[in-house]
Amino acid sequence: MGTSAVWRRDLQAAINRDPAARSAFEVALLYPGVHAVWAHRLAHHLWTRGHRFAGRALSQAARWFTGIEIHPGASIGPGLFIDHGMGVVIGETAEIGEDVTIYHGVTLGGTSLEKGKRHPTVRDRVTIGAGAKVLGPVEVGECSRIGANAVVVRPVPANAVVVGVPGQVVSRQRVREVPLEPDLDDTVLPDLVGASLSSLMERVDELEVTLTGRPSPTALRPSADGVWSGDDFSI
Repeated sequence: MGTSAVWRRDLQAAINRDPAARSAFEVALLYPGVHAVWAHRLAHHLWTRGHRFAGRALSQAARWFTGIEIHPGASIGPGLFIDHGMGVVIGETAEIGEDVTIYHGVTLGGTSLEKGKRHPTVRDRVTIGAGAKVLGPVEVGECSRIGANAVVVRPVPANAVVVGVPGQVVSRQRVREVPLEPDLDDTVLPDLVGASLSSLMERVDELEVTLTGRPSPTALRPSADGVWSGDDFSI
């Protein structure tokens, strides 16, 4: 794919994945995520041709203007969309596939001071939610979704969902076909702690019924719509 085609694909990715985008002109002129990706492509071109200082200087200028820090050594495929973008950090040996979506506050960082591969590899069509951290030379499989504020420190298989700190990998019940649109809905992320507590409370109820003939009347539970009741906290 030629350089101009890659740049057009970056632009189209922003248009397709941001409902607020009104025109290609607006996105090209006003979207810092697009500017950061385009600046990186130029900086990476310089970096890989031995112009390391120039590439680094360009990446730092882009960081100053956009709030997004991408090391010029990182490898980024076409169609990356960085939405909002402020606080995004992508390390030197990170590798990002095609049609990846990254939200603000995301870090693709290292966990070692050693030279060599020390940053994540993110495969095609992955979505990384706001504030998430993917650390170390781990691989995130294609079509996976990293939930907001998750901390990923181990490999993630394809078509999985990751939530929590440290990140817990949840396999999908049904294998997803190659999606035409990114997987963006963080409202349907699994609640592993809630599910575990619910299972525990059900087991306690079973034991109470076995021992006393009735469940505990003092057990705390949310209502059907997920709202807990209780005394107000004093400040």
